[in-house]
Amino acid sequence: MRILTTLLFSFFACAAMAQNPVLGKWKTIDDETGRIKSIVEITERNGKLYGKVVELFRLPDEDQNPICTDCTDDRKNKPALGMEIVRDMVQDGKALEWEDGTICDPKNGKVYECAMWFEEGEMDELKVRGYIYFLYRTQTWLRVK
Repeated sequence: MRILTTLLFSFFACAAMAQNPVLGKWKTIDDETGRIKSIVEITERNGKLYGKVVELFRLPDEDQNPICTDCTDDRKNKPALGMEIVRDMVQDGKALEWEDGTICDPKNGKVYECAMWFEEGEMDELKVRGYIYFLYRTQTWLRVK
């Protein structure tokens, strides 16, 4: 019985350590200005990743509660705070890359194909790329500790 208990404990400990490293909160950094724009929390549902804006960092002269008036899907006229901007990301088989989902820019309402990955040895920096055909924009998101 003691061996069975030890084996079960070891199994659950290993499973907890193997949790998806992309899950959690990330500071989004504007690649044009270098400013922290928001915090996005990435969660998993049914084997896919989703990201929701949980905090906004706005300048005093900016709208403190922006609404996505330019969105054309279910996010239309919804506030950016609380918005699910990342949807349906799946791991592509490589340990630290996700793809086949979308990312929405609530500032302009556009939805882009999305890829996310970690550079080797950089588990606190998530590369997030939104793209249409061969045009793309890549941001580095920083893990919130």
